Amino acid sequence: MDELVDDFAERRPSGLEKAYALWSRLLFSVARHVIADSGRAEDCVHDALVRVWRSPHRFTGNREMLKAYLIACVRNESLAVLRSEGRRDARELKAARLAPMSSIEPPVVDPVETQRLQAALGRLPDEQRMALTLAYYGNKTHVEIARELDVPLGTIKSRISMAMRKLQAELASTEGGRS
Repeated sequence: MDELVDDFAERRPSGLEKAYALWSRLLFSVARHVIADSGRAEDCVHDALVRVWRSPHRFTGNREMLKAYLIACVRNESLAVLRSEGRRDARELKAARLAPMSSIEPPVVDPVETQRLQAALGRLPDEQRMALTLAYYGNKTHVEIARELDVPLGTIKSRISMAMRKLQAELASTEGGRS
């Protein structure tokens, strides 16, 4: 068997050092392809290698399998970083929208529009109305709603999506009839 693979499988520091020396440029290139920032790409390579090194699973295979395994680990780490940053950005955006703004007047609520919306909500099937209400008025995530209603996550997503389409169609059709 290959000395590099043996050292890596046995978690000898020389195994990690050799793998890094041999494939660091390739691994960086993979991370850089996913993440546009060089510094963050370097961090991903480091974090992926540390995670692999600390993993309780022992690698078995040959040199090419080890190379492919490390590439996959770096790619997955890079994608996880992007997803995490996307969630953080979405939370910050939501917080900014919810933050009180003293210089802006609060929106005026049109009682006629409110009645139209309530009437349209009332015509939705109970399952769709409940999921939509929990999402928008209860500020719950799809996962939280699925857990609360003891329904599969995909079903909740479908119910909310169908409810939104029905509301959009109904509100658009009744808008033309308003005076």
